[in-house]
Amino acid sequence: MAAQGRKNVHGKAGVRFKAGYTAAKNKMMLRNVVTSLVLNEEVKVTSGVVKELKTLADHLVTLAKRNTLHTRRQAAAVLMDEEAVKKLFAELGPRFANRQGGYTKALKLGFRKGDSAEVCLVRWSDK
Repeated sequence: MAAQGRKNVHGKAGVRFKAGYTAAKNKMMLRNVVTSLVLNEEVKVTSGVVKELKTLADHLVTLAKRNTLHTRRQAAAVLMDEEAVKKLFAELGPRFANRQGGYTKALKLGFRKGDSAEVCLVRWSDK
């Protein structure tokens, strides 16, 4: 069955399926994962997500160390839960007050059984 129209053209028949993962979905996935990291102190993700997750989590801790109304609102714009914002500023900011970066670490766990994706455990580095 030929694809209708000429959207996403890669030859005579066109592309049958469009890639479903967009930048907006990627951003929401990162927001959900970093919220889980703040609330649960550790999270399992694939190796492709680790770099972006560590960058975002370290930035949120840096905001929490400053602890102003402006930084609280910036963190609330990223985190998906008000409890996560409270925990970030009440526990994680003071916990890392004397550290100059490197708040998270990633441990490789191996490969997932279903699709052989490499899975890592991301946690706060003082645990």
